[in-house]
Amino acid sequence: MKRFLLLCLLGCLTFSASARDIYQLNDGWEFFFKSENTSDNARIVSLPHSWNTDPLAGQNFRETTGNYLREVYIPDEWASKRIFIRFNGAQTVADLFLNGAHVGEHKGGGTAFCFELTDLIRFGMDNSLQVVVSNTFRSDVLPVSTDQNLYGGLYREVELIVTEEQAISPLYYGSEGVLCRPSRVTKERVEGEMEVHLLTNPNTDATLRLEIFNAQGKTVYTRSQRVMGQHKSVRIPFLFEQPRLWSPENPNLYTASVRFSNDSFQDEVSIRTGFRSVERDEKSGWIAINGSPQRLHGVVLHHDNALGGLLGSMELEEDLKMAQELGATAIRSALQPHEQTLYHRCDEQGMLVWIDLPMHRAPFIGDVAFYSTPAFEHNAREQLREIIAQNMNHPSVIMWGIFSRLVPRGEEILQCVRNLNTEAKRLDPKRLTVACSDQDGPINFLTDLIAWRQDVGWQRGSTADLTLWRDQLKANWSHLGSAVTYGGEGFLGMSARAPQLAQRSLPTEERQTRFHEEYSRQLEADSLFWGTWVENMFEYGSARRPYGLNANGLVTLDRREKKDAYYLYRAMWNKEAKTVHLANRRDRQRYNAQQSFTIYSSEPHPVLVINDDTVRLHKIAPVIYRSDTLQLRGQVQVRVSAGGVGDGVTMQVGNVLRPQARPGLR
Repeated sequence: MKRFLLLCLLGCLTFSASARDIYQLNDGWEFFFKSENTSDNARIVSLPHSWNTDPLAGQNFRETTGNYLREVYIPDEWASKRIFIRFNGAQTVADLFLNGAHVGEHKGGGTAFCFELTDLIRFGMDNSLQVVVSNTFRSDVLPVSTDQNLYGGLYREVELIVTEEQAISPLYYGSEGVLCRPSRVTKERVEGEMEVHLLTNPNTDATLRLEIFNAQGKTVYTRSQRVMGQHKSVRIPFLFEQPRLWSPENPNLYTASVRFSNDSFQDEVSIRTGFRSVERDEKSGWIAINGSPQRLHGVVLHHDNALGGLLGSMELEEDLKMAQELGATAIRSALQPHEQTLYHRCDEQGMLVWIDLPMHRAPFIGDVAFYSTPAFEHNAREQLREIIAQNMNHPSVIMWGIFSRLVPRGEEILQCVRNLNTEAKRLDPKRLTVACSDQDGPINFLTDLIAWRQDVGWQRGSTADLTLWRDQLKANWSHLGSAVTYGGEGFLGMSARAPQLAQRSLPTEERQTRFHEEYSRQLEADSLFWGTWVENMFEYGSARRPYGLNANGLVTLDRREKKDAYYLYRAMWNKEAKTVHLANRRDRQRYNAQQSFTIYSSEPHPVLVINDDTVRLHKIAPVIYRSDTLQLRGQVQVRVSAGGVGDGVTMQVGNVLRPQARPGLR
């Protein structure tokens, strides 16, 4: 049956002896756990697939090893071809076997990887693929410390690539084999090189032809050059005048097509890219795109939703749309890269991107985030190279994250970070490097930019201490390229208004809201920082935490509920949409007769009406309004309006206690 299906697929394609073909291998996999010992009871699954599909499984979250099996029929007609298999993601370590022989191993869950199968193929018959995938802890594979669930399995798609004997290589760090390297970008001209990785032999005599098209399909540049002998890579220079530069306001894109051919073979790869300059503006300290300083409003994205880590193109599209509705101008792919679909959409829509290397420390005392071993540092370098090679063509990606929240204990970790930063600049000198730090010391001076992870007023001190820290930073370290990243948990269904739970330390939504109000009020207009980053856009699964959830998100894990802090930032950041929001509107049973109300409004002069009475509002910060304390009892109708939009709720005010809901999704 599998052979029949593959032959039907082949028959539906226009078979060409002179170009590559790509076939999806997502269906018909058999899956079973290694602990089952046999495939007798294997499940038939389609990719993407994970054996962890419940982010809230807590102690039942599985860190284990699984097997994926599939038969692939390879026709005799391909005997003169080269056959490759590309995995877009396997969490976290994957070993591939073909017909019982080991093909290769890949270590790292966030990047794609490709193996050549040609020498092990049995043409004209079925070939057996087996992929052994493990998401268990290993000290030689990053990340070694995280509170985000690593959802085990082949959680992204797989494809078979068929090329001629000589071709553009799909093997270069999981990339497309064509890397765009602009060297000079101005309003008048763009120049640079197209780096092309090749599969050739000593007798090669062929032509590489580069064509660059604008968005309207018009050719703006073309160049051909001869390739003779064996080459691993070739660089094709390009230069054209009057470019339409890419920027957040005008995300102009170009298509670059590279054809490798002679009389007996042909291969072609097209990429989409854009041209812009990225640098730190020395005067403002901000990030300059095409010479224009930008102050970023960023949100941090993790890698799951209520169905686990299977984020496809549709889910990523919806997540990006929600971030845009918030008014965010940048996203950070925390811990590791997202699937390529997300960055393609950021290219199209002008969203700026920071992508992290998994050099990360979770907030658990028992975790070790850095191992000073050659294997650990080798894996860090390999993952960094993959991240850069696979994402270099995206104009939306403006910085590479080198580490997050490391504790600099010893010279070894400083040297490792220094080496990684140097490697990132060698591979891609036209982008910035960045790190997220909550420590003092020399580790903060190794990257181009630093984003300070700040939590005063949450775990320690008060939010008033933020002003002292900011003033000290401005007085002593204003030369650093500084941003701020912050956040705190806010569980829906947990309220500190019930007398038995009225504790300051509870991670209630109300406490989260007040924290964000204070931080945004003190930081939003401060020109010292090149950006503010909110952690996080969405809640994410964390089996290591109570309730199996990190509730820092502005939106719940299932994307159904937007918390009050979401509307705070929407009112501040989104200049296109009108926002009027009544904070704490979920709390409809209140126990204290003394009540005040907070409003977030992007529109001036909001009007608050309680029952039939208009109540005075005080503007305490940009977009934040608060009423005086009122004496209320019984059923109370609260309405607020401004600029033709409004919000409201009917609540009960009294002293009757109710059972406290367990925090979690609603």
